[in-house]
Amino acid sequence: MDWLKTLFTEPTIAQAVVIYGLVIAMGIWFGRIKIFGVSLGITWVLFIGIFLSYIGITIDKEIDHFLREFGLILFVYSIGLQVGPGFFASLKKSAFSNNLLAASVVLLGVLTTLLLFYISGFRISIMSGVMSGAVTNTPGLAAAQSAMKDLHVNDADSSFMTLAYAVAYPFGVFGIILSLLILKRLFRTNIESEQELHRKLNVIRSSRPVSMHFKLENTMMFGQPLRKLFSLVKQPVVVSRMNHHGDIITPTPDTILAEGDILLVVSPKEEIEQVKMLIGPTSEMNLKDQPESNLISRTIIVTRKEITHKRLGDIPELHQNNFTLTRLNRAGIEMIPHGDIVLQLADTIKVVGTEEGVKLATTAIGNSLKRLEVPDLAPIFIGIVLGVILGSIPFYFPTMPVPVKIGMAGGPLIVALLLSRYGNKFYLNNYTTNSANLMIRELGIALFLASVGLGSGSNLSAAFTNGGGWTWMLMGAIITMLPLLIIGIIAHRFFRKTYFEIAGLLAGASTDPPALAFALKMAGSDIPSATYATVYPLTMILRILAAQLLILFFL
Repeated sequence: MDWLKTLFTEPTIAQAVVIYGLVIAMGIWFGRIKIFGVSLGITWVLFIGIFLSYIGITIDKEIDHFLREFGLILFVYSIGLQVGPGFFASLKKSAFSNNLLAASVVLLGVLTTLLLFYISGFRISIMSGVMSGAVTNTPGLAAAQSAMKDLHVNDADSSFMTLAYAVAYPFGVFGIILSLLILKRLFRTNIESEQELHRKLNVIRSSRPVSMHFKLENTMMFGQPLRKLFSLVKQPVVVSRMNHHGDIITPTPDTILAEGDILLVVSPKEEIEQVKMLIGPTSEMNLKDQPESNLISRTIIVTRKEITHKRLGDIPELHQNNFTLTRLNRAGIEMIPHGDIVLQLADTIKVVGTEEGVKLATTAIGNSLKRLEVPDLAPIFIGIVLGVILGSIPFYFPTMPVPVKIGMAGGPLIVALLLSRYGNKFYLNNYTTNSANLMIRELGIALFLASVGLGSGSNLSAAFTNGGGWTWMLMGAIITMLPLLIIGIIAHRFFRKTYFEIAGLLAGASTDPPALAFALKMAGSDIPSATYATVYPLTMILRILAAQLLILFFL
């Protein structure tokens, strides 16, 4: 049986595969355990790795370093692809206040960390680990460790950073939920009243395009082509159906308007009043329910790569007389299709037309889910290569002893964000299905957490022997709750945010899915997920940069 003992104890490739497999499998199994309905999830991989390292299991350092960096790259790159479209959308004015509040949570957390750093006397590497654990942000820990590696800091400091993260993390999960409960008590929130309030607000605040029927009574539009209406409004609108001389049709821009025509207009909400002034009063006729109509509507998914590199206006197959593109949904954002939009894989388009017309549109757009299920790996690895190159570029600053690099966390993340938004222009389709993206992300974070755990557990006893571990827990609790409570009160009092909005915002500012799950269960709807999704992309980037900058400027 010596061979079995050798397999588990002597550092080899086979031993690394066995140990990593055990650490990840056991971590995932333990991650399913819930305490008061909350689970620590994938973070158990880190705890199992620390335990095995503590009892004497070691891994070849070269293998450990490779798997750590490669896991980190896979993790942050998949995050970038996932949040990229939402990140750029979240920078719009409508989301400015939410992102400002979320950024304030991050900033206040950094300032609290720095204050505790000067008071406690702990090294900034430890404080960076405490901060990342307190806000349950593993990419921040990875970015800080990457920065320490670039600065050639000894492995002991990196090990203690990981332990500080592990110690602060559990209360970070529960501390966020506790903060939400405290704010609920402070605001004296009644859940049923809050739900009723949001039912009213959803009607007022909706940013989705709206559809309304109008009767043409504006004499200035009689005899004019439909394109005249389009030229008079500031934003793109679509006429999906039209009752023209008693026939229900999908009009073209050349359709000549006549008195009494009924138009079903899909328009941005802020443009509706202008449309009403140009056409006439609203009509009670519902063109969708007319029995004599031969028009149907279908939702089609973009799967043909050939149409993803052109303006919508430059694709002749999509300019037929017997169908109209009425709505386009991309990454959860609904918009009006217009000639300047460049389609992306997995966009969903609502088409209205005759049965023959809808078939033509389906052929032109694709609508083949099987094509989306097969990921195109080449663009993904090209993106990873570009990310590693960007992360390795040295930036020189007069006050820095060594050049600064954005590293294996920052480079791939930035490239993934950019390619998710602009990759189609360079013929790099980075689309992956949600399941494929999740698989890559979970594999990457599991490899990373297993690596940092297996490399840190040998110092576990030293962390608590000198009393540091218990102090890290206390400081982590302060870093977790103080910024959330302060910004939560400010959001409620000065920005007039509802409690459900604040709950989603603070969960997103902490990049903490368990807190979002708690908020969703409490709200009984998906209201908190809207603000969570709005602030999550920017917050994730700021968390990564904050942990890295603490090391670069204060080490």
